[in-house]
Amino acid sequence: MTTATDRPTVLVLVGSLRPDSTNRRLAQAALDALPEGVDGEISTLLPSLPHYDQDLDTDSPPEAVRAFRDQVTAADALVVATPEFNGSLPGVLKNAIDWASRPRGAAALAGKPVAVLGASASPKAAQWAREDAVRVLQVAGARPLEQTVGLASAPAALESGDLADDVRGQVAELIGRLVREPLAA
Repeated sequence: MTTATDRPTVLVLVGSLRPDSTNRRLAQAALDALPEGVDGEISTLLPSLPHYDQDLDTDSPPEAVRAFRDQVTAADALVVATPEFNGSLPGVLKNAIDWASRPRGAAALAGKPVAVLGASASPKAAQWAREDAVRVLQVAGARPLEQTVGLASAPAALESGDLADDVRGQVAELIGRLVREPLAA
């Protein structure tokens, strides 16, 4: 968490493992929208997390889990960028949320404000995945913003290599709300 001398930080969790996925590009737009004085980074630890298993969730969890929980704990807020796989969020993202939601009562995710973004090839802009992410994050103890941003027909929308100004504006507005949220808690 931020102290008087630290800069606020935002950690981004991307549900697509592809290096040039539309969701990674949407996540980068979120980082680009961070105001001056706020630091952000995309977590690279999601692929290294084992599947959630209560038998592994002990006082000495696997190193990747400990490192990921430390990342989440150190962040003042999170951004989740989710593709839509079979009408919901991908397993790698759900798994990360599961690990960050434990242990109950002392979870790294508890009380964290979270902005949810989603890009998909469908015209619905990963709507179901975004809705599921918000629900799962609420149940896990986080504080997801009610508003989410979706990018419909993402491959075609990014053919030029860049996001349209209206999408960048929506992302910037959402990120602005997110960075104000920790101060209101």
